[in-house]
Amino acid sequence: MERPRPDRREIGRRAEDVAAEFLVRHGLTILTRNFRRRLGELDLVAREGDVLVVAEVRTRSSDEYGGAAASVDGWKRRRIVRATLQLLQRHRDLSRLRVRFDVIVVSDPFGAIPKVEWIRHAFEA
Repeated sequence: MERPRPDRREIGRRAEDVAAEFLVRHGLTILTRNFRRRLGELDLVAREGDVLVVAEVRTRSSDEYGGAAASVDGWKRRRIVRATLQLLQRHRDLSRLRVRFDVIVVSDPFGAIPKVEWIRHAFEA
């Protein structure tokens, strides 16, 4: 019997799991996941030394329409920046860190070896 195709939320959750594991393997410490506020959501927030890394996780089944990284448009970037400001207001101890916005693209998140592309400094606030 064929396994049912995962829904969008399940795919997104798996991609975030893969991205978090990837960042930890590269020496980052995950501080929070899915920080949600009315003005936006942060998929992963991690620390790399004195840098607060805000990572947007994207996955797509094809590169049509520019691929997953291209889907982080101006509207999405503004929402990420606003949510980051709210995070920093709530956790003042993090406000002394430099902030970097990254995009992590996960291809084939359910595959034996998912492909991960880490775009550091993907955009600026």
